[in-house]
Amino acid sequence: MKALAVDLAVSKLTVSAKNEDHVVTAVYDIGMKQSETLLPAIDYVLQKAGLTAKDLEYLALCQGPGSFTGLRLSFAALKAIQIANNIPLYGISTLDVYAEHYKNLPFTILSCIDAKKERFYAKAFLEDKEIFSEDDYTVEKIIELMKEKSSQNVLICGTDAELLHEKIKDELNNFNIYTVKFEVNTTDQLFKILEEKIKKNEPPLNDYDGPVYLRASEAEVKLNN
Repeated sequence: MKALAVDLAVSKLTVSAKNEDHVVTAVYDIGMKQSETLLPAIDYVLQKAGLTAKDLEYLALCQGPGSFTGLRLSFAALKAIQIANNIPLYGISTLDVYAEHYKNLPFTILSCIDAKKERFYAKAFLEDKEIFSEDDYTVEKIIELMKEKSSQNVLICGTDAELLHEKIKDELNNFNIYTVKFEVNTTDQLFKILEEKIKKNEPPLNDYDGPVYLRASEAEVKLNN
């Protein structure tokens, strides 16, 4: 498989090119300089993998939830490659990507991203099955869902696992809760899920599909108020 994967759902930018068994990955923890870095990063990993955009068979990205700016940038870049070269583009839930590495463990896997304002984008799995869907949750709602649906052993993953743990641990003090630092190579998980989707003949994104935000932007909120 010849493919390109991008995760720009949070401030860390991860880009990988896969040329059969050869994978080249670049990671940039650059904050607000994503727009200056994304296209050069794509060019870099493609060159190091011995590929051009025309060689690619598949494209994959984290489609959200996550940063409004980062998601827009990654969609714009990969849709340009998609349209120019007629390559299928697959969008994969950011929370699915962050949970994928741990889903074979005998725990409830709680995948999360800090959504600010005492809220988290979150989704949970047990025995590789979704037990509550991704949404923009209050801490109180996450606690309620965990009490209702979770096993006693919980692993929190994602960019803000430790922060969520601090906020729920007192209310869930009878649970065995563990956290993992956000060190997984997310584009490896993007490639893994992409290959599963291809095997299942799942369709790529439509031309009109865009990022999954789960929450209105600040500009939209102000416009509607």
